[in-house]
Amino acid sequence: MNIIHTFPVSSLGYDFIEPRFLPKGQDEYFLRNRQLKHKGRYKKLTATQRAILQSNGNIASNWNDIRVSAGFDPTLVHNCRFFGLVRIGDLKPSYHEFHNLRIAEGIYNSTIISTDIGDHVCIDQVRYLSHYIIDEYVMLVNINELACTDKAKFGNGILKQGETDEKRRIVIEICNENGGRSIIPFDGMLAGDAYLWSRYRSDKLLMKRFRELTEKKFDAQRGYYGRIGARTVIKNSLIIKDTLIGSDAYIKGANKLKNLTINSDAERKTQIGEGCELVNGIVGYGCRIFYGVKAVRFITASHSQLKYGARLINSYLGNNSTISCCEVLNTMVFPAHEQHHNNSFLCASLVMGQSNIAAGATIGSNHNSRGADGEIIAGRGFWPGLCVSLKHNSRFASFTIIAKGDYPAELDIPIPFSLVSQDVSNDRIVVMPAYWFMYNMYALARNAWKYEDRDKRIHKMQTIEFDYLGPDTINEIMDAIRFLQKLKPNEKDEAIITGWENSKRKILITKVSASLAVYRQLVHYYFGSLLINQLDAQQTTNYKKVLSSTRPENRRSNWVNAGGQLIQAERIEALKKAIKSGKINQWEQVHRFYHEEGKKYSHNKLRHAYTCYLELEALKPASFTKKQWTTLLDTTLQTKRWMTAGIRSSREKDYQNPFRAMVYENRKEMDAVIGPISENSFILNQEKALRRFERKISSLLAHTPR
Repeated sequence: MNIIHTFPVSSLGYDFIEPRFLPKGQDEYFLRNRQLKHKGRYKKLTATQRAILQSNGNIASNWNDIRVSAGFDPTLVHNCRFFGLVRIGDLKPSYHEFHNLRIAEGIYNSTIISTDIGDHVCIDQVRYLSHYIIDEYVMLVNINELACTDKAKFGNGILKQGETDEKRRIVIEICNENGGRSIIPFDGMLAGDAYLWSRYRSDKLLMKRFRELTEKKFDAQRGYYGRIGARTVIKNSLIIKDTLIGSDAYIKGANKLKNLTINSDAERKTQIGEGCELVNGIVGYGCRIFYGVKAVRFITASHSQLKYGARLINSYLGNNSTISCCEVLNTMVFPAHEQHHNNSFLCASLVMGQSNIAAGATIGSNHNSRGADGEIIAGRGFWPGLCVSLKHNSRFASFTIIAKGDYPAELDIPIPFSLVSQDVSNDRIVVMPAYWFMYNMYALARNAWKYEDRDKRIHKMQTIEFDYLGPDTINEIMDAIRFLQKLKPNEKDEAIITGWENSKRKILITKVSASLAVYRQLVHYYFGSLLINQLDAQQTTNYKKVLSSTRPENRRSNWVNAGGQLIQAERIEALKKAIKSGKINQWEQVHRFYHEEGKKYSHNKLRHAYTCYLELEALKPASFTKKQWTTLLDTTLQTKRWMTAGIRSSREKDYQNPFRAMVYENRKEMDAVIGPISENSFILNQEKALRRFERKISSLLAHTPR
């Protein structure tokens, strides 16, 4: 027999009309709805084929209901029971091999009911296979139950014919435990969709339109078949029910998969491993879910991971995120989220991506409320540290890092890039603005690079902002500058305020003047670097030409983080208006809106940066002279140098700390274990980028008209 080591990419050679089935006793419905476009491919068994099948220990409720293709080999079907209309494609004597699983082609020791089976499959010990379409080169081995019912919804929040009770509709109660921000899940739901649906709850017409858009995507008629895509391998699993599975997926040792869509294809293969129980959900392309995961009423967007006993319930997990060994309930998570310690808890929260939840963190205890209606909103870059306990309701600006501690009251921290900590001895909260830039530049820069580098999406419908300086963070910085300017710091550069904690405690803000200077520098750098990028894009050194086509905004625009994509608030309002008027009446049109906004993002971002710079310097566009241009270039370059130096110096602390070094016999051993800083590829790349930037600035200065 031949051994097939790889799965050839081929098609069945025909297309199915969408099949459906009705309850028992209506077999004619099968015959009507399971016809093939290419008629004649399947024929009734010949007398010889039937005799061979019977001699191999096979039985059928009606042999006339067994249809086979011209390439069907009856000697490769043994000890099976067939009920209803079953169609079988080509079979030939060969072996298929996948991850050390080696199985003979054919159908063995299985019970098969009303199912279409494609070419060159390997099916062995599937004890109950009912109402599925199996594509070519699929391997199914040792499965207790693989079935589809007449009311299958495949994880989508729809109702079928005869279902009138809204309680039967699957919803995902994100952001709030009381269900007040529930969304109706559907296959293809983007993070932006979930965010918009969960936020504008007072707009009843918008909520109604969102529901209508979702219901339009699906047929309410009962009886859709399940499907397993080409080259998918499923082995040693217990129950798979009402589940659509794409091509090239790998499922092994699953306990229960029920009412799901599992997206997978040749470029974005999804894997589900041992001990997993997934119910009422949508699994995105390229996901990895394994080792005892429990997920109920959920969506995992593409290339996200659930592993090592994680629990995800009533939650949306954004692209390229990882949740491991912990529990996440009633939460909306934007792309690039990390939570991989076994004792963290995240509940009733909106976490806007590029975030990291440390071990022991308890985010969202409702114990201070008489009802389960609290929420936490955290801007992107949210980093609560070890054993941080936070209470609803709390709100945090972008890139807030929170030091270890039990925070007993609600918090509202509006200053971005801050370190929040507790001064227990003095019974007060301490906030250090601009902390990341002063003391943790390596982590800030590396994470921005890491998130973009790990973005595995192929079809990037939403343009996700990974840079820590974007319209959202710069707006927060501009507001922070105005706030800090009003303070009167003491000789230690500190100031006392109130109002950021729901208590009578004082808030100590440290490094007021220093952080104010950093924030001003960042606004210049934001504008300068974007302007230089635009000059590169247009292959010109004429800054006047670029600025003449980049008019500043009439006033600094507000931006919305819609699922990781930053969109001007006025454009979000325009989208909502178009949805409510019926001009946009499909989710695909909403997604095209995201895509079009993404194409305009660079231009709109530069306009925003120009506006912020002029506002900060109290200038009119006509006042942007050669002097402002050369000063901007110099400030941008100096900021780049300062940042790059900060990347190295913040990492060097790990090598200079005697408590870090004491576990090594000498520096040589330390370098052998963690690698010498002189070979740190990220630092070397950043310093190389600085040298390129310096040459670019020199060239621009040289071409500036005298």
